[in-house]
Amino acid sequence: MAPDGYTRAFLPATPTGAARPMRPSASPLAVWAGILVLYVVWGSTYLGMKLAMDTLPPFVMGALRFIPAGLLLTGGVALRHRRTIRRPTLVGVRDASIVGTALLLGGTGLVAWGEQTIPTGIAALLIGVVPMWLAIFGRVLFGDRVPVLAAVGIGVGLVGVGILAWPAGDVGELDPAGVAALIVSPMFWSLGTLYATKRAVLPAPALFSTGIQMIAGGIAFLVAAVVTGQTAGVDLTAISGTSWFGIGYLIFVGSLVGFTTYAWLLTVAPLGRIATYAYVNPVVAVFLGWLILGEPLSIRTVIASAVIVGAVALIVTARGRASHVPRLPAETPAPGPAPAPGPEPTHAIATDPAGPA
Repeated sequence: MAPDGYTRAFLPATPTGAARPMRPSASPLAVWAGILVLYVVWGSTYLGMKLAMDTLPPFVMGALRFIPAGLLLTGGVALRHRRTIRRPTLVGVRDASIVGTALLLGGTGLVAWGEQTIPTGIAALLIGVVPMWLAIFGRVLFGDRVPVLAAVGIGVGLVGVGILAWPAGDVGELDPAGVAALIVSPMFWSLGTLYATKRAVLPAPALFSTGIQMIAGGIAFLVAAVVTGQTAGVDLTAISGTSWFGIGYLIFVGSLVGFTTYAWLLTVAPLGRIATYAYVNPVVAVFLGWLILGEPLSIRTVIASAVIVGAVALIVTARGRASHVPRLPAETPAPGPAPAPGPEPTHAIATDPAGPA
């Protein structure tokens, strides 16, 4: 959630030529503990969604997940920064709502819909190629340079998706509609992320913007649930304990713990180290699906996992190197957030930019 899609834009941009603030210090043990939290938390959200949908349809689940999480996050940030925070502008709320709808309803919503028929591990692997779509759409829509190593990673990623989604082999007959939803989902996530980092004017601070995006995305889920008739069959008294546990896990652990940990890590650790979650999360998701849900772990899935994780590693490495290439000072600093160096969550949600879960 995502996978990929998050970056330095999560922090305020530093104008060209300005002195960069000193990075707060943290012990290596604390940093790696935080990264381990991201590995486990964002790798387990696919399982959390599956549990939440035990007795809830996907769009209702999304509304119950993101509206409370967004209210808690914006409320907490506003309370903590009550003396300095500014009321968001209409443009800021509009752009945050566009980003939140694209990332959450278009990204996470399609993941939830696809997980109705597709195992969580396979879903996570298909979502794991968000860095690939970011590179492709960044090149096509904004002319971003694609390093050779990233181009190789894109090709490898497409091969991995093909291995996993091809309608034959030992993974069983996968539902074509579910596979299609999981292939389109990271496209929405990537487009929303690029809009957030290239065009949107988002409120500050970053976690406040993330909370607004969650609220807007949750409302979009609710509208989708009404339009598709999913709310008609929901009986609150019939919701299982498993579903409530899944919702609670997604709100408090997947959203609040995950994003606050990520925001802290961005202030104390190198982006390249943090970005490793993008290719660890799918492995965690595959393992948890096998361990807890008893999902089959076939040779074909293992091979596709290795290929996709390798592709993501190539793209993340290439974009990380590109972000450290020295640049000549610009004559006029461009306003707005810094460009995204790679597949980490941006000023936008980035649910897990390794993807939308």
